[in-house]
Amino acid sequence: SAEKELLPGFHQYEWQPALKNVSSSWNVGIIDGLSGWTSSVDDVPADTIARRFRYDVALVSALKDLEEDIMDGLRERGLDDSACTSGFTVVVKESCDGMGDVSEKHGSGPAVPEKAVRFSFTIMSINIRFDEEEDAVTIFQEQKPNSELSCRPLCLMFVDESDHETLTAILGPVVTERKAMLDSRLILSIGGMQRSFRFFFRGTGYDEKMVREMEGLEASGSTYVCTLCDSTRAEAAENMVLHSITRSHSENLERYEIWRTNPFSESADELRDRVKGVSAKPFMETQP
Repeated sequence: SAEKELLPGFHQYEWQPALKNVSSSWNVGIIDGLSGWTSSVDDVPADTIARRFRYDVALVSALKDLEEDIMDGLRERGLDDSACTSGFTVVVKESCDGMGDVSEKHGSGPAVPEKAVRFSFTIMSINIRFDEEEDAVTIFQEQKPNSELSCRPLCLMFVDESDHETLTAILGPVVTERKAMLDSRLILSIGGMQRSFRFFFRGTGYDEKMVREMEGLEASGSTYVCTLCDSTRAEAAENMVLHSITRSHSENLERYEIWRTNPFSESADELRDRVKGVSAKPFMETQP
């Protein structure tokens, strides 16, 4: 165990309670991005389409990279590190974007889509709170949150960012892992002591095209022009001021169900007007 601790990327940790739907082995390397979904994407050889880290393994690795910063932060705040073993909260910003055309012009490998998408995350801040009453003390804040240097790739996939089904299949397991981590605490050795961390995820690093893709909204040619409200182009052109944020992830899910089942037996146009341009199942919650 002591020898393995010296290997890069090898960190022992545990989750309390254990993560649901996620394997308990912690020495996981790079995995097939479609693990668990292989049968659902049939037009491309599944083993070529995506590679990713398991989300919890990647977060552990990121925290271990920040180990010195965390210890420095405790010292700067005058906190006794042996007293600070729990109450850490970590805010994670998620980002996802297309990487454009990456086609290999003369390769002889399997045929894959010519676009690539990268899903990544940045650790924005780490706070510690000793009890419920007190305000949290920030011990680490990312100075360059939009920099390439603080942004950690989680998943690389050969897929066009407008291919909703394939994106859903690849990022579905990522979403499952993220949900599992919200209900659990990470126990990890930092500065030679076991400490416990909770994670909060903010999906704020998506551009509008990606938001529409993930929330199941129609794309750029749609009459429903706004990602946050139900305005049509015509309404928005007439009234540039009075808009309210009306969309939520759960509401988009409900609208998709209406689109799918058409409970009122409406025509396609009436149905579209009812769901206001939600035409696919939203699979990842994004925040405005």
